[in-house]
Amino acid sequence: MTIRAQRLRRHRSTALRTAAPLVSLVLAASACGEAAARGGATDSIRTAPTTHGAAAPYATGSLPGSPATGGTSATALTPSAVIAAPATAYTAPGAVSLAPPLTAAACVDKYFSAMTPAQRVGQLIMGGISAARPDQAQLRTLRANHVGSIMLTGRGTAGTRATKTLVDGVQSQADQVGGQRVGMIVATDQEGGQVQVLSGPGFSTMPNGLTQGSWSTTTLRSRAADWAKQLKAAGVNLDLAPVADVVPAGLGTRNGPIGHFYREYGHTPDVVSSHSIAFASGFAQSGVMTTFKHFPGLGQVLGNTDTTANVQDTVTSAGSSSLTPFRNGIRAGAPFVMVSLATYTKIDPRHLAAFSPTVIGQLLRTQLGFKGVVISDDLGNAVAVRSFTPAQRAVNFLAAGGNMILTVRPDVVPAMTQAIQTRMQQDAGFRAKVNDSVRRILAAKRDAGLLVCR
Repeated sequence: MTIRAQRLRRHRSTALRTAAPLVSLVLAASACGEAAARGGATDSIRTAPTTHGAAAPYATGSLPGSPATGGTSATALTPSAVIAAPATAYTAPGAVSLAPPLTAAACVDKYFSAMTPAQRVGQLIMGGISAARPDQAQLRTLRANHVGSIMLTGRGTAGTRATKTLVDGVQSQADQVGGQRVGMIVATDQEGGQVQVLSGPGFSTMPNGLTQGSWSTTTLRSRAADWAKQLKAAGVNLDLAPVADVVPAGLGTRNGPIGHFYREYGHTPDVVSSHSIAFASGFAQSGVMTTFKHFPGLGQVLGNTDTTANVQDTVTSAGSSSLTPFRNGIRAGAPFVMVSLATYTKIDPRHLAAFSPTVIGQLLRTQLGFKGVVISDDLGNAVAVRSFTPAQRAVNFLAAGGNMILTVRPDVVPAMTQAIQTRMQQDAGFRAKVNDSVRRILAAKRDAGLLVCR
């Protein structure tokens, strides 16, 4: 398919399809999947709580890394292009395109210029839906607000085929601009151990991070490539992993969000750096994007931001060696970095990391040189942000330099999108940040083959 100039001029704002077909298709797929799970062989997996975070199947995070601080060199592990999922060229079924492919920038410009303000804002949101049985009202809310990315949450045990049917139903209702569909980023938390959302026929049982960290990087890269193929077969194109947090051995399981659940690859920056990059490289090999989390690291905290307010890290500074996995991952081409909801007193004592221009703009963007998509940890249900309204959470994150707002609660999306649009009308600087974020997200979609670039 191609974005034609005439369609862009005639259809600057394409009418939305109704949400009813999507709801029917997704729920039918879910019911089918559950039947398949009951009747077919399933992988043996550990159970986990269904609340978002370290204790749940949808915990999130970011990646540290730097040879300068003693870490393993990212370039020695994998070439820079390996971690980013490869772009794929598409041509409309039954059509022949004689025009050469657009450049990446031109492709993004075509989509961006054809979008309405509401559609642009919708691209900033990743909304959570149940991997087992999506809720009709939640689907309608996401559709009405032009949400451009989804996260499969909870526990989906029906296997790859049923999950793919569900995802295809969601993708079929994605927003269109200029007569072309804007493909959706479909993410989930597939780390291993207690944090594995998708299971059942076609999915392997993934061991926890500490076990993965005991393997050679060659073995982990190979296994990760297989896990990524399974996600791709299910229609998932972004994994909210690997965990790049360094939990000191002396803290261990007293570290609530990571160590308690054995999510870390090891207890030193070198081990975490080499294995998080190996994991991401395997996923890129199979064409699935990854997210390094939870920047600037949750390894030194006690409380879990999903269930605890005022979580503080009083150890990590801008020069800490625990940033090594993130730095090396960024140098190796990390496409997404997730920012935590803790406060880092030696970096910015006045703001949660996700609301901190110092953490995002200065440390992540300038000092570490990250050019990809900055995604938040959950801004919908986490106790760490309960003192902020949904509107404040969205605006604060974007104003600090963040790009994609993750919320496992679709019901807060209308307040978020309305607040963003209102602030855009009032503040030209904020509007410029929003536009930059939309372009970064569209660029990631283009790289993942989700945009038609001819």
